[in-house]
Amino acid sequence: MNRFKNILFLADRENDMQVALERAVALARTNEARLTVMDVTPEVGLADYILETHGIDANRQLRDNRLEALEKLTQPYTREGIVIYTKVLTGITFMEVIRAVQQNHYDMVMKVAEHNAGLSVTLFGSTDLHLLRKCPCPVWIDQENAATGYKRVLAAVDPFDDESGNLQRLILDLATSLAAREQAVVDIVHTWQLPGESMLRSGRGRIPENELKLLLKEQKDRHRNGLNDLLAHYDLDSEMDNVHLVKGKPAQVIIDFATQQEADLIIMGTLGRVGIPGLIIGNTAEDVIQETRTAVLAVKPDGFLSPVV
Repeated sequence: MNRFKNILFLADRENDMQVALERAVALARTNEARLTVMDVTPEVGLADYILETHGIDANRQLRDNRLEALEKLTQPYTREGIVIYTKVLTGITFMEVIRAVQQNHYDMVMKVAEHNAGLSVTLFGSTDLHLLRKCPCPVWIDQENAATGYKRVLAAVDPFDDESGNLQRLILDLATSLAAREQAVVDIVHTWQLPGESMLRSGRGRIPENELKLLLKEQKDRHRNGLNDLLAHYDLDSEMDNVHLVKGKPAQVIIDFATQQEADLIIMGTLGRVGIPGLIIGNTAEDVIQETRTAVLAVKPDGFLSPVV
């Protein structure tokens, strides 16, 4: 995972960030990358009135207080000689983060999931979802109770994605290199379906069972061949124990597989079309981030344009 040179860690909570921050520090070390720890404070109501009547810049005071907390958070690493930059902005968190990515060319955003995994139905909060959908660079959102080291990494791939350039290769590059660094198992999952199968099986377009079986076999073979073409770049193939060609709806397969295998991280593409601001995420990725309880590293296709300006 030697592609990241300018990493942004969003410290948007008070506690339970240490493991994720250590992961960001380790990634920066491995990549000889610049690491910035940042937070965003909300706009203080009546800030102009307070400044005019009392001479106090409430927004600046809030930023200064938070900056002091970030410097304390990073102090154990800076004492070891690790250079970590800190900054605090004012505004709406996801918008300021995305603007910072655009202005400072960060190539990875890392943070801890906004919601408490033990109390919330879903893992990700509002800021998380906005970043996963709209941030132009990869976004890695960890669980607050994540293990220090990952044991299983799940790469969800689609060899028939024709719109996103080298996105599938990037997913596998990240998964294999991260798994090697963490000494983890990488599971590669690709799903397939036969469009119109229910109609062919029992609807108006019903066909004989032997013909349906032949169509199913042809479709599965097509997907197996496409998957093997993608995996050939990594000396992998669909017969290996860690490669899984699964029949079913992609999002549900990914969510169920991650749960059953106790995956620590899902790496997937957010397959929104490029060049069209606002058309930001594919249905599979949307369903996964809405329902999974597993940490996610979401990757955008080359040329993705964020709707945030």
